[in-house]
Amino acid sequence: MSSSQQADHENAASAASPTHVVEGVWGVRYQVTDVARSVDFYTNALGFKLDFQRLPAFGQLSIGDLKLILSGPGASGSRPMPDGRAQQPGGWNRIVLEVKDLPARIADLTKRGVRFRNEMESGPGGKQIQVEDPDGNPIELFEPTSR
Repeated sequence: MSSSQQADHENAASAASPTHVVEGVWGVRYQVTDVARSVDFYTNALGFKLDFQRLPAFGQLSIGDLKLILSGPGASGSRPMPDGRAQQPGGWNRIVLEVKDLPARIADLTKRGVRFRNEMESGPGGKQIQVEDPDGNPIELFEPTSR
C-alpha cells in the first residue's frame, strides 16, 4: 500500500469510528437566584460539602464523586444564550441522589420545611420522591430496590 493509500485508509477508519470527546462526568450545574441561600440548603438540608464559593455568583459543592455547580446572577455559567434566552432555574431534569430509608428521609426533610413536588412513588427499580431547592430546581431522592 502506498503512503497516500495508507493515509486514505487511516482517514476513512477515523471517520468511521466515534471520536473520543467526553473525558468524564464533572458534575451538574443548576441556575439559582441566590448562591448563598442555595449553599445553605444543600449543605444543611442534604449534607453536601462546600468546596468553594465566590459570592454572589458561584458556588461548588460535592457529595461523594458528584460536584454540584451553582450559578447565580452574573456567573459565566448563567449568561444569556446568543439568541437572548435567559438561563433559568427549575425544569424537570434533575440530579438523582441515593438514600436509605426514604420514608425516614421524607419525614426529616418535611420537619425542615423542604418543598416536595410529589408524593413518594414506588416502581420496579425502587422508591423516589422529588424535592425542590429554594429556586425550584428538582432533586430526586431515590431508594433502590434491594437485590
